[in-house]
Amino acid sequence: MKVKICGITDVSTAQAAVKLGADAIGLVFADSKRKVSLDRAKEIVLALPSEVKKIGVFVNENSKEMERIASYVGLTHLQLHGDESAIYCESLSLPVIKAISFQGNKVLAAMQSFPADYILLDGPKGKYHGGNGTAFNWSEVQTAYLNGKKLILAGGLHVENVEEAISIMNPYMVDVSSGVETNGVKDLVKIEAFINKVKTRKVGGE
Repeated sequence: MKVKICGITDVSTAQAAVKLGADAIGLVFADSKRKVSLDRAKEIVLALPSEVKKIGVFVNENSKEMERIASYVGLTHLQLHGDESAIYCESLSLPVIKAISFQGNKVLAAMQSFPADYILLDGPKGKYHGGNGTAFNWSEVQTAYLNGKKLILAGGLHVENVEEAISIMNPYMVDVSSGVETNGVKDLVKIEAFINKVKTRKVGGE
């Protein structure tokens, strides 16, 4: 099971998260309290091993500007939280993670033909696009609608509930941000506990 730590804003936290077992780092370029500058993001990316996914989070960004940012920073994936269309996504040069807030399976059904390599299921929208750290009812999700796409599960995950979430959803990756923070700052103790819970979970819950 892969783990993404999102909302990273400094090199030391990024490096520590990877050493603890994170497979992907999320860098936010949309309006957010975790927004990172391009120069800082590039610094973070250059400090990470090549095999780690460097995922840029955007909301309704101009495609040419996003491609410019991705090239400058060294991103490997684009995570889109806005109203980006299928045609828009098809035009991009990097793998696309299309994020949607789970509001029923009709939305999932519509995503079956959407040109994205990954679908990220998030909780309800908060002040900013993206989740607000609130989980949704995983049991309601009909994951069969996502056949052929890699599912990334986000929204209110933390060390106490991630094992249950995985057992129900069986995602390709779990994505956490506020669930590994203390007073709005990434907490390495919480990151380690979260990653260990995911990585040491036995198949089938055995």
